[in-house]
Amino acid sequence: MSRPQLPEPPLTRTGAEPPLVDAETDLRPTPEVAAARRRLRSHPALLLLGIVLASVNMRAALAGVSPLLGEISDHYGLSATTGSLVTTIPLVFMGLASPLAPRLARRWGTEAVLLAALVLLCGGVLLRVAPPLVALFAGGALVGSGIALLNVLMPGLIKRDFPHRAAGMTALYTTAMIGGATLSAAAAVPLENALGGWRGSLASWSLPAAVAAAAWLPQALLARRGTRHGQAAAVPVRTGPVSATASGPESGSGRGRGLARSPLAWQVTLFMGLQSLIAYVTIAWMPTILTDDGMSKGAAGLVFAFSTLVQMAGSFLVPLLAGRMRSQRLLAVAVAALMASGIAGLLVAPAGGAWLWAALIGVGQGGSVGLALTMMVLRTSDAHTSARLSGMAQTWGYLLAAAGPLVLGAVHQATGGWALPIGLMLAVCAALALLGLGAGRDRVIRP
Repeated sequence: MSRPQLPEPPLTRTGAEPPLVDAETDLRPTPEVAAARRRLRSHPALLLLGIVLASVNMRAALAGVSPLLGEISDHYGLSATTGSLVTTIPLVFMGLASPLAPRLARRWGTEAVLLAALVLLCGGVLLRVAPPLVALFAGGALVGSGIALLNVLMPGLIKRDFPHRAAGMTALYTTAMIGGATLSAAAAVPLENALGGWRGSLASWSLPAAVAAAAWLPQALLARRGTRHGQAAAVPVRTGPVSATASGPESGSGRGRGLARSPLAWQVTLFMGLQSLIAYVTIAWMPTILTDDGMSKGAAGLVFAFSTLVQMAGSFLVPLLAGRMRSQRLLAVAVAALMASGIAGLLVAPAGGAWLWAALIGVGQGGSVGLALTMMVLRTSDAHTSARLSGMAQTWGYLLAAAGPLVLGAVHQATGGWALPIGLMLAVCAALALLGLGAGRDRVIRP
């Protein structure tokens, strides 16, 4: 799921470096901002600390809700459909806010926008626990918006400031992100017991966001030092018009609006969207499925945390394999099959085989998100097209994913059980495999 002076082109399909997309593609920093960033890079420990702390917060505020969704719904008297909005609204705003990141970074600079994203995230977490029901949903919108900005900007920052260690830094960033989500899911119920309720548990995740914001404050100030009041942090770089062609029979149009006319671009976008849909349905409903089958709330939270933890294996291994293969079709089918196996297990013996199902779903999810991000590079021939494809895939992908928790919650409410919702998820896995057969082909959108 990245980078001034124009970013390096992505590695070829034989390269091992993970895919990274820059929110500031086609922008060049002003001389003052460029000089400030050179000074910041001379103190990499500060950057490293900021990256790790920000990454920890990129999924924690979402993952910590799932084990508590039943209590939240009971407190407000929400139906399954309405309760699913607790996880759906952040996803909608993750899609809606993603296109804003490049514009904000151009105007204020990446560092300042990262700081603002963490402040927004902290505020959203606290607003979520305010007494009115509307605050729960409004806080979720702020949380989703903050995470969207982090999603788009963080990989580019790594590519820009650690260009020769991008692979290792990406592994660190991804591990910190998954680690934050795992810790949040595992600690949700214990924190609820220790802090007197679900509000205390959710509010506790404002503290890591505040600490991360404090770490980015000096970087944001330093990066803007020397710029005049009102001066933009970056200026556009002119690039020539392009049209997209493929290395094989696939052809389409190129950048900007033309990318939306490329079947290959839509296959990648929909692959990103469906794998995200499966992931966020799992976040929203997996603990509830387990508790409805008789598992205790604390045990269900631990199983969900374990599923999140093992995503590290898939997210690390699959991109490395994908970068060494001309076609990724087999990998796409494999990760879809792993998730389908685990989801089918939830249908036949939810609590009885919970740990096995969690492992299968987790490895498949980690592999699918890693593969989706990798395809954004392997299916494009230059960094500019890769950046646009990433923006398209994240915007439409998260909007598609947002429908998952809501629709499954509505189907569960209408049927009174989980058989049909889980059956629908198996159909999504099949669609994901079919999309992977298209998106994983040895084709490239060229300028």
